[in-house]
Amino acid sequence: MERPNQVWCADITYIPMRHGFLYLVAIMDWFTRKVLAWRMSNTMVADFCVEALNEAIHKFGPPEIMNTDQG
Repeated sequence: MERPNQVWCADITYIPMRHGFLYLVAIMDWFTRKVLAWRMSNTMVADFCVEALNEAIHKFGPPEIMNTDQG
């Protein structure tokens, strides 16, 4: 990694709540370690992840590499 917007990563985590879970997705830039966009959802439907990625692309342009750990 040599500069911002070269490599991004995405990850999802869950937050235990009294009656279930909330799911948090974050899109980050590896060079700056900044969170570029994030969303929360009460379901694991992919839409909230796509929304976060689209927001980051809209604000910063597309990265050269997009990485997820895929679990």
